[in-house]
Amino acid sequence: MANEWHDLTNMTGDRDFTVAAVRLKDSDITINGEFELPMLAGLRYEDQVFVGEFVRCHGSIKHMEKAFGVSYPTIKNRLNRISDQLQIVQIDIEPLAAQEDALDLLERGEITVQEAAERLGR
Repeated sequence: MANEWHDLTNMTGDRDFTVAAVRLKDSDITINGEFELPMLAGLRYEDQVFVGEFVRCHGSIKHMEKAFGVSYPTIKNRLNRISDQLQIVQIDIEPLAAQEDALDLLERGEITVQEAAERLGR
């Protein structure tokens, strides 16, 4: 299966494509239509392997250097190139930071439970 996916990503290159049919293995059920691929499936096979290893090693660039036999700048450049290809969901971290700040202040005893609850309620 991996070789087939590798061949497919080589054949399509950087061009967008959709899947027109899905067949369930060991079944005669086929679903026809147009299906968008998940974001990571749009990457070249080699980049999918790279991302998979990066997740598996919990983002350790030292591990990635050893696994792929390349330098830190090479890993960083490849991560940057891959991230440019992905449409990352933007989140507003401001509210999360404010919540963490309130909890930190409460833990240190700098604000009361009531004050923390008010800050978290915003």
